[in-house]
Amino acid sequence: MTWYRDTARRDRFMSQLGFRPPASVSGQSITELLKEMAAAGVVRAIMTGRFSQTFGSVSNEDLIAITKEYPNHFLGVASVDPTDRTRAIQQIQHAVAAGLKAVTIEPGSYPTPMYADDRRLYPIYAHCDEMSIPVFIMNGGNAGPDLSYSSPIPLDRVLAEFPHLKVVVTHGGWPWVNEILHLAFRRPNLFVSPDMYLVNMPGMDDYIRAANGFLADRFLYASSYPLCPVKDYADWFLALPIKPASMEKVVFRNAVELLDLRV
Repeated sequence: MTWYRDTARRDRFMSQLGFRPPASVSGQSITELLKEMAAAGVVRAIMTGRFSQTFGSVSNEDLIAITKEYPNHFLGVASVDPTDRTRAIQQIQHAVAAGLKAVTIEPGSYPTPMYADDRRLYPIYAHCDEMSIPVFIMNGGNAGPDLSYSSPIPLDRVLAEFPHLKVVVTHGGWPWVNEILHLAFRRPNLFVSPDMYLVNMPGMDDYIRAANGFLADRFLYASSYPLCPVKDYADWFLALPIKPASMEKVVFRNAVELLDLRV
């Protein structure tokens, strides 16, 4: 992964957000990570797979192995190779059968970058829709070679084409904050997770206002670890002016219902 190979870049990201690398990141230690999760009150961490030339890849098999070794601590979200439709469907079926909870699509970071509404992705969306499998789409931040890959317009077309498909926009569509919140207002199948781009960034107050209002049932907590420390981010987030009823949904209940977890 880029964030462990290029430590200077990772640490620069963290410092821009006001954080420093915790022991688990600097030491690449899962033992320290478990300690940090416990200290932060994180009962389950969601790991996403990755099929990327830009950021490095994380295989579904690695995720499956970790969830089997630490079943009470980690949940996995599968990645796919969108260039081979048959293989992509097989990857999804295998991952879900092995216990992974959703599928992640990162259009702009694929070896050949694409937009969220690229027709090569539609069979994947359709299969997930038919199987009631949530889809995480990275749409925001460094989501591609240029800013156009984080535009909310292609995502809007996907949401309109698959109105029953539950879609989580990771990186919260940032910096298109008003636009992504508008999408969430008009498309009830969109969930928003700003993760690292919530931390004292332009648009933060708008995200919080949405979490306290119409988006309370579809706003999702995420830390973007390892770019934010688990405990420091949790401490910061829990101090935000989010109403207690909304906070419970944002940090726990919404994810439980989205991923159909038994708690």
